[in-house]
Amino acid sequence: MYVKSTPPATNHSLAMSILESHLKGALRPDFSWGYATAAAQIEGAWNVDGKGESIWDRLGHTPGKIKDSSTADDATRAYDFYKEDVALMKSYGVRAYRFSLAWSRIIPLGGKDDPVNPKGIEFYNNLINELIANGIVPFVTLFHWDIPQALEDRYGGMLNKEKYTPDFLRYARVCFEAFGDRVKNWITYNEPGVYSLAGYAAGVHAPGRSSNRELNEEGDSSTEPFIVSHTELVSHAYCVKMYREDFKPTQKGTIMITLHGNYSTPWDDTDPLDIEAAQRAREFEIAWFGDPVYKTGDYPASMRAQLGDRLPRFTEEESKLVLGSSDFYGMNSYTTFFVKHKKTPPEPKDHVGNVEKLDTNSKGESRGPESDTYWLRTNPWGLRQLLNWIWNRYKVPIFMTENGTTAKGEHVDAPPSEDILNDKHRIEFFNGYLNALAGAVKEDGVDIRSYFVWTFTDNWEWAAGYTDRFGVTWIDYNSPEKKRYPKKSATVVRELFEHLIAKE
Repeated sequence: MYVKSTPPATNHSLAMSILESHLKGALRPDFSWGYATAAAQIEGAWNVDGKGESIWDRLGHTPGKIKDSSTADDATRAYDFYKEDVALMKSYGVRAYRFSLAWSRIIPLGGKDDPVNPKGIEFYNNLINELIANGIVPFVTLFHWDIPQALEDRYGGMLNKEKYTPDFLRYARVCFEAFGDRVKNWITYNEPGVYSLAGYAAGVHAPGRSSNRELNEEGDSSTEPFIVSHTELVSHAYCVKMYREDFKPTQKGTIMITLHGNYSTPWDDTDPLDIEAAQRAREFEIAWFGDPVYKTGDYPASMRAQLGDRLPRFTEEESKLVLGSSDFYGMNSYTTFFVKHKKTPPEPKDHVGNVEKLDTNSKGESRGPESDTYWLRTNPWGLRQLLNWIWNRYKVPIFMTENGTTAKGEHVDAPPSEDILNDKHRIEFFNGYLNALAGAVKEDGVDIRSYFVWTFTDNWEWAAGYTDRFGVTWIDYNSPEKKRYPKKSATVVRELFEHLIAKE
């Protein structure tokens, strides 16, 4: 049987859900909540029905690039089992589902003059229709890191803004025309900064470029991440202009960009240098994209001061176009770091603001309980601080589009025990973070309109392969059908939102 048809029994889950009475009904009645995924991580069918090769297909098939030597050739087979997945999501009680489109499934070679793949359009039409038939609102991301490999080969992808932008706009237009009559919530780019830094600074993500010649044959970590990010911002802005002029009048949808950003707090909260360093770290990570889009039309002064001409400059036209180019603030966040000022000059490869990020502060206090992912620790206080920081800086309604955690001990053989499915660490994470979010709304006045859990099922977690399990649904990767087993956290998340969302 493909799906274990019912979520875990709820007899213990009520005791595990921390339902704060003062936060009952804190969230608006039309609050959107559900799960987020990315095409490259779940769909599989990587070369089926006319799909072209993406940069992640290429990287996954390159020996030594993925932690467990796996590929996403099959992933969770969401391409084959989308109907069953939608049924499972419905059983979880979700209101919305955020997913991405695979550019190379829609336009296999990616370019503005390349043919569209009818089978790709058909698949996403079927998925969208299935969601709507089950009362689930689609939130669609155009780009979640998987540029067609053909564009990388032709002209270096996003390193060439002039050639890339028309290709991206044509792809976006095809999507708006095919799906915009039903899709009313669009996201242009997912975490443009992570795409740039992991792919062009560290070189561990596709397309795998950096200054580290032991790891990557090509690349310049000191310049390319900023060039690529500039391309993302400018092409995003042109895409939004196109949507607003050509599609919004009839389709009546909204469009935004989703930015990453974890909270940075001072290592020593009495040291002015550490206080300044934490602010600088937030600007390098978040305001890098947030300020051009929501505040000034330009990069933060702290970045220009450190990076100089390595940071591209917007033309006057680009600056005007980028500023105000997102209807809402799309926000992905997971954890918090203690930040310490570095007393040495910044190195050319520094992308974080010349700071040191630490797990404990000057008092020896930990930033939170460990997950199964080295950088990710639970810190609800930091999320609330970050929500306030973003709201106070930009005053734009926030859509939280990703938040979640891994949990230790989930790498077991199928079938997973009830103990594994009773994922207490993840449950504690969601209890803390969702109550923090509701507190930010009710007590701090932050305008928050959605929350999407990362993620619906365990999946192919990029360069980590199948070694990171973020899902509220456990996947048996050894079974041909990638059998799904719901975890208790899926029930707890539902109960929390039933408590936190105000009734009509």
